[in-house]
Amino acid sequence: MRAMVMAAGLGTRLRPLTYEVPKPVVPVVNRPVMEHILELLPGHGFTEVISNLHWFPDTIRERIGDGSALGVDLTYRYEEKLLGTAGGVRNVADFFGREPFLVMAGDALTDINLTALREAHERNGGIATLAVKRVANVSEFGVVITGSDGRIQGFQEKPDPAEALSDLANCMIYVLEREIFDYFPDRPVVDFALDVFPALLENDVPFHVHAIDEYWNDVGSLPEYIRGNLDALEGAVNVKGGGTLIQPAGAEDAVETGEPGVSSPVLVGEGCKLDTSARLDGPLVIGDGCTVGARARVKHSVLLPGSEVPSGAMVAGAIYGRAGALA
Repeated sequence: MRAMVMAAGLGTRLRPLTYEVPKPVVPVVNRPVMEHILELLPGHGFTEVISNLHWFPDTIRERIGDGSALGVDLTYRYEEKLLGTAGGVRNVADFFGREPFLVMAGDALTDINLTALREAHERNGGIATLAVKRVANVSEFGVVITGSDGRIQGFQEKPDPAEALSDLANCMIYVLEREIFDYFPDRPVVDFALDVFPALLENDVPFHVHAIDEYWNDVGSLPEYIRGNLDALEGAVNVKGGGTLIQPAGAEDAVETGEPGVSSPVLVGEGCKLDTSARLDGPLVIGDGCTVGARARVKHSVLLPGSEVPSGAMVAGAIYGRAGALA
């Protein structure tokens, strides 16, 4: 089974991080979030992968490459104009052949069991199977309404909690049959939620959900970006970080000057300069090339690559970049 990792979106909800970089390469534990998705695929038998590109396409190509270092054979397809979530999939339909295929967002953080999703799709026998996750904050997600057999009966987009008919968030991870393209409207821009799924319901075409227990975070806001980084650092999601995980004894291979006071876990990228009088309280992610000045204290935050925390400064619960705190 082949896979598509969607990577063409503008990442508007994660601005200002995405003004100059595409969301799929925004770092989570010092690696592009898309790398975590791609690294997940081969363990579940997905090695032939395609991604659609639009926003800063060369940045993704240069940073991710051909996927060989991650165990996949990755090709790209550029969208001059955005085609929508489903239109982008139809634009690469030739890549999939006649077999079922996987589609997933390239800018979320998850360690979903894709093998279980594929097996659920085979059991269900429908035209599509959507991965869903129970959430407490339904007002932030599109939720899926199902029958007792898991067949999809409807959707609600970010409902008020008092009016919500479901707490199953759509994770934008799908296994689809080739026949789903028969239900796409005849226009270039097509959306799964607005066009395709309503067409399936209108035509009484069976499609189902597969509820997941694994970690999933759509990294859809700055607070969720911080949470995703710190969750990954603390082991809530099974992904590999970039850099050195330091303990109170220090990390001489990552830190240029001495051993600051540390309350672990703290992940330190390459080429960082951390003053010995600084205090680092984990969970904390420090990107490549960061500087933390004398007597500064940094805790429960994400320092983006190249950030400089001045001497005596306090950074807590923040995303911190070259221009200072972003959130």
